[in-house]
Amino acid sequence: MNIKILCQLFIQYLQLEKNSSQYTLNSYQKIIEQFLVFMEQQSISSFSSVTYFDVRLYLTTLHDKQLSRRTVSKHISCLRSFYRFLMRENEAKENPFILASLPKKETMIPRFLYKEELEKLFTISNLEHELGQRNQALLELLYATGIRVSECCSLKLKDIDFHIGTILVTGKGNKQRYVPFGSFAEKALHTYIEDGRNKLIVANQQNNDDLFLNHRGKNLTPRGVRVILEKMIKETSLTNKIHPHMLRHTFATHMLDSGADIRSVQELLGHENLSSTQIYTHVTKERLQKVYNLHHPRA
Repeated sequence: MNIKILCQLFIQYLQLEKNSSQYTLNSYQKIIEQFLVFMEQQSISSFSSVTYFDVRLYLTTLHDKQLSRRTVSKHISCLRSFYRFLMRENEAKENPFILASLPKKETMIPRFLYKEELEKLFTISNLEHELGQRNQALLELLYATGIRVSECCSLKLKDIDFHIGTILVTGKGNKQRYVPFGSFAEKALHTYIEDGRNKLIVANQQNNDDLFLNHRGKNLTPRGVRVILEKMIKETSLTNKIHPHMLRHTFATHMLDSGADIRSVQELLGHENLSSTQIYTHVTKERLQKVYNLHHPRA
């Protein structure tokens, strides 16, 4: 079968059978396209002709590009899955990536904001203006719930239940979960929905049920959220860079610091594996160690 057709079938398989997110589909598409370039450079005409030696050579090219261990692992996982699909379709007899070992994960301590830094961000927005109301609601909701930016941007008006203070979030693999939000987020959302959002809809003659809108009245994108946060940082005296995921890190860290159990935090974050949540315990342990060293007479 044609190489490009096989690639398209694999993406369809991920979408329809594996229910993969759009982010995963785009990521896997790019990885396979890069592998196709490698195959062309090595004059490899078919997927079934790829050997373990070719795989090692491919991984060497990735290391030469100084890609992170995490990125290299993603390449291996993607192509390993791709070859499993090819074997199922009888387009390959063996999986040359099965013996490729995943690099050891780098221990990355997630960056988060301190409460004092957050307070500065919460006072920046002009609540008399529709975009200021939107930005405040966005900031409050991201910190109140710890949801991913992609999850936030896909929220609809109907997903908010003000009576019990929860939102219905659609996460990775289209898995849904209910996440509570507090009084600050509730107030900011009410102000934005009843005033600022209506102005954005009317001024741009748009009609949709997306919760967060851009200045043109259309759905706000994750990139748009990044730009908003960067502008907010510039208006404060804060010097550190901020990315949207930092608010998710901050939510998890502050919850654990305040005594929340890790299983509850795992459920709120929508993590499938507890190991994904445990990274935040390193932050709290580090903080406790600093407090101990600073205040204990015999530290």
